[in-house]
Amino acid sequence: MQAGGINAQIFACFPGGERLNACPTRGSMLRIEALYALIRQQPDSLTLVKTAEEMARLTPDGPVGAILGLEGVEALAGDLSLLYAFHRLGVRNIGLTWCHRNAAADGVSTHSDYGLTAFGRELVQHCNELGIMLDASHLNRAGLDELLALSDKPIIASHSNARALFEHRRNLDDAQLRAIAQNGGVIGVTFVTYFLREPQEKATLEDVLNHIEHVATVAGVEHVGLGSDYDGATMPPELDSGEKYPALTAGLLRRGFSEADTRKILGENLRRVFMDVLPPA
Repeated sequence: MQAGGINAQIFACFPGGERLNACPTRGSMLRIEALYALIRQQPDSLTLVKTAEEMARLTPDGPVGAILGLEGVEALAGDLSLLYAFHRLGVRNIGLTWCHRNAAADGVSTHSDYGLTAFGRELVQHCNELGIMLDASHLNRAGLDELLALSDKPIIASHSNARALFEHRRNLDDAQLRAIAQNGGVIGVTFVTYFLREPQEKATLEDVLNHIEHVATVAGVEHVGLGSDYDGATMPPELDSGEKYPALTAGLLRRGFSEADTRKILGENLRRVFMDVLPPA
């Protein structure tokens, strides 16, 4: 990350696997403690970002800013008291679902037309008040529509691509891209092959640039960012490590993006929305 010039990153806490249904609260706590342990081991390299003030202090030469997130709200067990507990631990980004149904909403895998639950609607309100970013990646269409209608703050789709370029249930169509932009939010284009082209085909840097260019054209360059999703999935070889981000910068400039717009895409847009949503200090 440091070699690639990355100075802020969402660390998504996903219990995953069989433990998701067994005890997601415990699984999430273990992952949070793992991040804290890493920060203790390397305090000069990694720091937890909980406020807009801390975000503003990040520099290219300083420690990488870790934004702690929950991917899915299973860890909350349908209890808003746990939201406040996770907030005190530093959680500042919450993806309402991970593809499936939970206490807050339906994910894209459900193929349902249901929006947010009563708990999900309360969760949106409390996240707005606490300064927690709401993340729509994995959320179904009805849930995204309702989230946009309810949230007083910008939202993000942290790792979603353009359905106009590749048909996948996790990608967003042009109307959804525009709606997130109208909310003031940002779409983070992911590098994962599954969302760029068929898995058996080899995705390239050009595929990622195509999606960035499409989102910028449809939603506006102020509403596109990067949502790498480095979780072990297959990625273009030019972008399969954080140290390779300079290839993305060169690609954007080669495509005709100005230096100012390239900086927006590389991080200024996401920084802007987090500065808006996070608690001031």
